[in-house]
Amino acid sequence: MIGRIAGIILHRAQDHVLIDVRGVGYIVHISERTAAGLPPAGQAAALYTELLVREDLLQLFGFPTLLEKEWHRLLTSVQGVGAKVSLAILGTLGPDGLARALALGDWSALKKSPGVGPKLAQRIAMELKDKAPAVMALGGSLTVDPGPLPDVEVIETVAPSKSAPAARPDSSAQATADALSALSNLGYAPSEAAGAVAEASGREPDATTTALIRAALRLLAPKE
Repeated sequence: MIGRIAGIILHRAQDHVLIDVRGVGYIVHISERTAAGLPPAGQAAALYTELLVREDLLQLFGFPTLLEKEWHRLLTSVQGVGAKVSLAILGTLGPDGLARALALGDWSALKKSPGVGPKLAQRIAMELKDKAPAVMALGGSLTVDPGPLPDVEVIETVAPSKSAPAARPDSSAQATADALSALSNLGYAPSEAAGAVAEASGREPDATTTALIRAALRLLAPKE
């Protein structure tokens, strides 16, 4: 099983990238969102990967974080959602947008993705609503990108750029995970807590954990 690819980008397209790993080129299929975040050809890059094995086909699919890879696995557990449809959804919504859509049962948001019709969107929302909180709870612990190999030689095919800063956990994902944990400790059911946190984070994307918990609690409070 190939779980991670790190090397030099030889070619980058909207839906795939060719990465040279010590003389061997790997084609890795990616979402448009992931492609937009990769460096240009000639630069070092790394992706977490999922290997699709069929009788007549071997394909690698790449993700910038382990959290996004987990969302991909969850999406492809739904009948009718293949790897390419999953990438289309992640490319359209991103991990945070997908988490909100599933937690709120918002199938109309899922329908915005290429290749996802109303029936499939409703099936995804229905089947994954109760499973989404488990992935949301992983949060920032899985959001650090893999980073390139330290000894990879960069091919200067483009103007040199400043080194990228060290990857940090995604604060939004971490705040979501912490808020879910706090609400769970208060006795709220996972799906109930996830829905409130998703709605709160949708209103305030940059909210701190404390602010997110307070906002979620207001949403969960009994209505008079």
